[in-house]
Amino acid sequence: MKSLKNLFFLVSLIIFEEIVFSVSIFQTITNIGYIILFTIPIAVILYLITTTPKRKWNIFSLYFLTIVVIAIFIAQFIYYNLYEAIISFYSATNAMVQIWQFVDTILEVALNNWYIILLMILPLIVLIILHKTKVLNFENSNPKTRICTIILALIAQIVGIVGISTINTKDIYSNKNLYYNIHSPTLSANRMGILTTMRLDLQRLLFGFEEKSSETINLDFTDETNNNEETKEEEKKIEYNELEINWDELLENEKSSKVKTIYEYMKTAKPTNKNEYTGMFKGKNLVVFVAEAFSNIAIDKDVTPTLYKLYSEGFQFDNFYTPIFPVSTADGEYITDTSLIPKEGTWSLKAVSGNYMPYSYANVFEKQGYTSHSYHDHTATYYNRDKYMKTMGYDTYLANGTGLEKRMNLKSWPSSDIDMIDVTTKDYLTEEKKNFVTYYMTVSGHLNYTRTGNTIVSKNWKLVKDLSYSDKAKGYLAAQLELDRAVELLIKRLEEAGELENTVILISGDHYPYGLTLDEINELSDFERDDNFEKHHSTALIWNSEMEEPVKVDKIGSSLDLLPTMLNLFGVEFDSRLLMGTDLLSDNDPLVIYSNRSFITNYGRYSSITKKFEPSSEITEDFNQDEYVAKINQVIYNKYQISKLILENDFYRVLWKSMGWDI
Repeated sequence: MKSLKNLFFLVSLIIFEEIVFSVSIFQTITNIGYIILFTIPIAVILYLITTTPKRKWNIFSLYFLTIVVIAIFIAQFIYYNLYEAIISFYSATNAMVQIWQFVDTILEVALNNWYIILLMILPLIVLIILHKTKVLNFENSNPKTRICTIILALIAQIVGIVGISTINTKDIYSNKNLYYNIHSPTLSANRMGILTTMRLDLQRLLFGFEEKSSETINLDFTDETNNNEETKEEEKKIEYNELEINWDELLENEKSSKVKTIYEYMKTAKPTNKNEYTGMFKGKNLVVFVAEAFSNIAIDKDVTPTLYKLYSEGFQFDNFYTPIFPVSTADGEYITDTSLIPKEGTWSLKAVSGNYMPYSYANVFEKQGYTSHSYHDHTATYYNRDKYMKTMGYDTYLANGTGLEKRMNLKSWPSSDIDMIDVTTKDYLTEEKKNFVTYYMTVSGHLNYTRTGNTIVSKNWKLVKDLSYSDKAKGYLAAQLELDRAVELLIKRLEEAGELENTVILISGDHYPYGLTLDEINELSDFERDDNFEKHHSTALIWNSEMEEPVKVDKIGSSLDLLPTMLNLFGVEFDSRLLMGTDLLSDNDPLVIYSNRSFITNYGRYSSITKKFEPSSEITEDFNQDEYVAKINQVIYNKYQISKLILENDFYRVLWKSMGWDI
């Protein structure tokens, strides 16, 4: 029985790591009972491994497994600090080569949080002490003890499962649904712990996982707008961005239950209305920038005058957000380009390859006779972007490995956005004067924002060194200066080619600048940002030189809404029900969705971690917060589910073929 001290150590080790992680990341400990119950079986397995007949093996394995457990929690802690997500086994295996490019960033996060890292390492020190003082027993455990520990593990697992299956199961994000039906690693980690979340993730990766309905999950697609006769008559007068689709006929002829689920959703989804801005840019060229770590804190009249010009003269989205999703840049790019929510536990940018994407800018405008070009001043195959750009329909894709390296220096880190503009405008600003859509994924704004190791920060340091900010904040501005000057050069080239008036520029970020701490972000912000919602507050720049005055948009929105907004501005005939975002210039109710399924609406903001709703001034006395949160949670669940089904089933191809439309 002396060896049970080893079991107690292992249980204490895991619970300690779970508590440190939860408190440091979520600022709270949720459901400690479940964490303890699900820890016991894991600890028992480790205990059985470390109490064999071979003493030397027992000593080695206990030290080794302790280090592995600590390393897992440290890795998850660092990853969450960067991406606000739990790293999945899929991402871990696919990004193993790429991760070495960001060793400096990882070390910086570790150094900034040294006290948490040290706290997580503490059990290893305790193990050394217990070993030296002979408190722990490294002898073989007898069969009776082993049987008892296995029984203990089974009891703990059963009690835990019974608990999550019977207690508070009505919430759509209940513990029961997170354990059996919904893949949301951040919420699972918050409610049941990191190791249980990782076990579920591995299990679902190896054996497959289909989110499925239970008595508390339903794809309720009912449109809850006012259905009285007066409202219906008014709605008949409104034109919507929708196509003639007979959903009932499609449902009758469709055999796939998954495609039928999407049809049911589309049938009842509310389309966005056409408005005074519909077709405002019809027939013009389009240049799209998905800008690395771009945020409204990078817009300064004196430091970044070109970005300021675009903001002050174009559309001004002052309540715009770019929530970060688990695969950071790749997910941010996917959301912006497709108006779909990325699938949890995979790389949607990679998974979408080969699908038909009718509403990508290239596919939309090529049908109108436009040429299309795409560029990225970094590795062509990063996140399988080479295949992604082909899927999105671009005629050409130049990056490091597909030809851009022959035109500019791509050996320094990060590469120059200015150089990328300089060597690519000739591709689409030709004497033929054909309309074009051009796509840039930039890299100059990438962390780290230090002069050592970042050639762009070093290059532009003299322009920011006298500003009254910390070095990191100045470094961020120096990095974004490259984007500013790149856009300035683009405008100059457009003007020289006589295409400026005929070209629209769109700039949005892929995620917030996570290379800065919250304090450093607030140095550059004109209001105090919190760590949960406002850290992601940003803007999108939509500009054309012919705009006579800026258009101020107070409506809440996010990068999910950019594609439908642009399609409406260009007067494209599209069906807005097929996208998860909405036109920011329409009358549809706004919704900002975070990767942990928190949200912001006109009525307030809700944290899925704390389960607290902070109401806005829009609410009335009869406003029922619980009902409202449940309703929006259902809406968000629907959007996650439908986005996933669209991706997995190449839905747009299925729909286009069923309708007999050209692909």
